[in-house]
Amino acid sequence: MRGAVPGAGAELGAGAGRAAASRIRAGVERGQQGQRLPHLSPVLVPPPSAFPFVSGPGLAGSESEILEQSPKSPGPGKAGDAPNRRPGHILGARVESPPGRRARLASPRPSSSSEAREELRRRLLGLIERSRVVIFSKSYCPHSTRVKELFSSLGVECYVLELDQADDGAKIQEVLLEITNQKTVPNIFVNKVHVGGCDQTFQAYQSGSLQKLLQEDSAYDYDLIVIGGGSGGLSCAKEAAILGKKVMVLDFVVPSPQGTSWGLGGTCVNVGCIPKKLMHQAALLGQALHDSRKFGWEYNQQVKHSWETMTKAIQNHIRSLNFGYGLSLREKAVAYVNSYGEFVEHHKIKATNKKGQETYYTAAQFVIATGERPRYLGIQGDKEYCITSDDLFSLPYCPGKTLVVGASYVALECAGFLAGFGLDVTVMVRSILLRGFDQEMAEKVGSYMEQHGVKFLWKFIPVMVQQLEKGSPGKLKVLAKSTEGTETIEGVYNTVLLAIGRDSCTRKIGLEKIGVKINEKSGKIPVNDVEQTNVPYVYAVGDILEGKPELTPVAIQSGKLLARRLFGASLEKIYHTLFWPLEWTVAGRENNTCYAKIICNKFDHNRVIGFHILGPNAGEVTQGFAAAMKCGLTKQLLDDTIGIHPTCGEVFMTLEITKSSGLDITQKGCG
Repeated sequence: MRGAVPGAGAELGAGAGRAAASRIRAGVERGQQGQRLPHLSPVLVPPPSAFPFVSGPGLAGSESEILEQSPKSPGPGKAGDAPNRRPGHILGARVESPPGRRARLASPRPSSSSEAREELRRRLLGLIERSRVVIFSKSYCPHSTRVKELFSSLGVECYVLELDQADDGAKIQEVLLEITNQKTVPNIFVNKVHVGGCDQTFQAYQSGSLQKLLQEDSAYDYDLIVIGGGSGGLSCAKEAAILGKKVMVLDFVVPSPQGTSWGLGGTCVNVGCIPKKLMHQAALLGQALHDSRKFGWEYNQQVKHSWETMTKAIQNHIRSLNFGYGLSLREKAVAYVNSYGEFVEHHKIKATNKKGQETYYTAAQFVIATGERPRYLGIQGDKEYCITSDDLFSLPYCPGKTLVVGASYVALECAGFLAGFGLDVTVMVRSILLRGFDQEMAEKVGSYMEQHGVKFLWKFIPVMVQQLEKGSPGKLKVLAKSTEGTETIEGVYNTVLLAIGRDSCTRKIGLEKIGVKINEKSGKIPVNDVEQTNVPYVYAVGDILEGKPELTPVAIQSGKLLARRLFGASLEKIYHTLFWPLEWTVAGRENNTCYAKIICNKFDHNRVIGFHILGPNAGEVTQGFAAAMKCGLTKQLLDDTIGIHPTCGEVFMTLEITKSSGLDITQKGCG
């Protein structure tokens, strides 16, 4: 921190600070039986550029009266006073006040000036007693604005009294001087403790003592509620809990139109990266069997793939991951509630479980991590008869002859492994493959797939899906039209898999009730460079962010770093871990036998000087890291690098446990 800024608040020594706090506490106790300040509505102070709320007025009236105000206009030539303001405006926020009224002390008045002063003192102490944060401010003071912005970024509701806009503001400041020995504004109290001025508040924030003080006697049920139990949400929740915060995770999967649902862990674990790669591995094993004959393997029996055996094994593994995530949350004292979260008012959320029972919770801060769900075509028969990636990986029967609609990476990956199982697969492409990717590479991917049996229907889109026969699978007729003319075609398939994109799950969680802005077209949430939405106490991570990569490792890292920014950074040392390669899970090979370790020079910015890996593809993994080490790889650079998921090498991007700590390094899940 820089030195004290003129006007930013008096510098109090440790002794003076303790004495002031003692005087406040004693004064609060003495003032319990006296008249209290009138009730002031709490004001969440947002950044000045978006002030939608009104700062608290001056001290006036009895307990039942509403305080009203109009700011003073300084006389000509009075240096240091507030500039002229139109009555009824504070920092751009409209104040509806009757004309001619100013904040003032209401009758009955004490009989003498000394009694009046003591009465004001008691009422000030009553306000401090009842309020989590009180900021005595002046509307034109830049140091006061900095403090308001700080509490806004922390999502903390404050009582703000603008002393320049109340007739008794000068008297209030005199009494505050007697209580705190501080002449300047801002003058800040947190949970009945005098923090000081601007400099002292920022020093307390940098040291972490302000955050600790804010948690005492919190007005909320939780410090943090995370809505969404996917990669980003779980990462953020667990990190916040490690940093000592009271955290809740709300996670509820609305069943797909085909009735598919799943457990804790989000898209990646349940219907994304993990089952996709395991099915891809199954297809590769079939190819390896074919290749093995050329390596001398001889077998006569016919090789046949069982869809049911594969999906059962994959779903068993996923359920073990779901259990592991739940266990990890319990170990870190994170409350997990399997309910649908929806904002109902500021800092308050409604949680509805599968039985329709509603419970309400409050929190100082929220993180939205609700992810995305597959998009449908909006044509006749799509939701009734088609499936998406939400359904494919737990489909209880082999899909048979399959039409994949779409040209995204999800579409091509699914088409690839389905063809690898020997199924008849056709991909219907509206325009080009892999829009947004390097098109030279995209064309090579398409050409390779065609050479290996995948058929493509170019420049067509479905317009209707009809059921011809029920069954597992049944038969579906698809009518499609050309995107370049009037031509139409028909085809009969057992399964139609839609992979045409995903929509953000943000439109039905009550964001409009608290003013969180979304992109109306995409549903995505714009955030600043620290994942903060336009509502200061609400943050977002993962695929719902506008203009951010839709990748699991990005969400994991973002969630973890967000928690550290909000609640304090953790130390960086030397790390190691055991891990379980995904390829070993379904095959039932040993867990927690593969090992990763790095050795860092603590006196050289934690530069990596040793690298160890025991596991599959160790040579390939080490070769890449060797080049990075020659370029000066540090632990921080590893932490800042997004892992390639799911691979063995990504474990080095998520190392958290030091060998000297003696903590358990066994793995219970992905991410």
